[in-house]
Order: sequence, then C-alpha cells, then structure tokens
Amino acid sequence: MVELVEAIAKSLVDHPESVSVKEVEGRQAMVIELTVAPEDMGKVIGKQGRIAKAIRTVVKAAATKENKKVVVEIVQ
Repeated sequence: MVELVEAIAKSLVDHPESVSVKEVEGRQAMVIELTVAPEDMGKVIGKQGRIAKAIRTVVKAAATKENKKVVVEIVQ
C-alpha cells in the first residue's frame, strides 16, 4: 500500500525526492501519511481535492482486496 501511494505521488510532483510516505498502525485502520514539498502540495491535493480523493479511492480499492481498512492523510 505504501509503495502504491509513493508511486502515485512521485509521478504527480515536481520534486519526487521530497516525497515521504509513512505507515502508522491505528486502532481500526492503517494510516498512510503522505508528505510532499510545500510547493507540490497543490498538485497532490488538486482542484477541490479531486486528486487526493482519487488517490484515496485507489488505495481503498487495493486495501479492500486484502480485507484491510486504510486511510490516506496528506500532511504538511
């Protein structure tokens, strides 16, 4: 799951070396924290959050296949 988020994020941003993805185990779900350079934040979120929503949808579909619950958070 982490590799999937990292691959998507790196393909979207201008500074792929600054992409950082961290997996945190929560009580009910696994949380994936995505960190990008401040100037790339808009590219990952998209207009009205459309790209962020698309990333979450893809990850949720992959997680459902493995019977897991995953939440993607974009952190500053």
